[in-house]
Amino acid sequence: QVQLVESGGGLVQAGGSLRLSCAASGTIFSINVMGWHRQAPGKQRELVATITSGGITSYGDSVKGRFTISRDNANNTLYLQMNSLKPEDTAVYYCNVRSVFSPTYGVDYWGKGTLVTVSS
Repeated sequence: QVQLVESGGGLVQAGGSLRLSCAASGTIFSINVMGWHRQAPGKQRELVATITSGGITSYGDSVKGRFTISRDNANNTLYLQMNSLKPEDTAVYYCNVRSVFSPTYGVDYWGKGTLVTVSS
């Protein structure tokens, strides 16, 4: 079983920065994708960024150029550096790990989320 614990959320003014962390424990398949998703009040959960076990990154259009995803494989930790934050970035941010067993089969694990609030 994989457990994910997010940290680093909080209240920040528009234009500010925050760094989220996600500590993963348990057995994670060597081929995997880690990512951040977010859900704002009254909205559907959306993809923020992902990074593969090989280091390939992908970002949602709304955060490109402002957020940076990274991972420390030795310590099973995922990061999200968020710069130039906007009020519309306010959401609960969730850490996700997908163990990829085949091109058509993977298992997802989720953290409980950390709240980011950006004031205008």
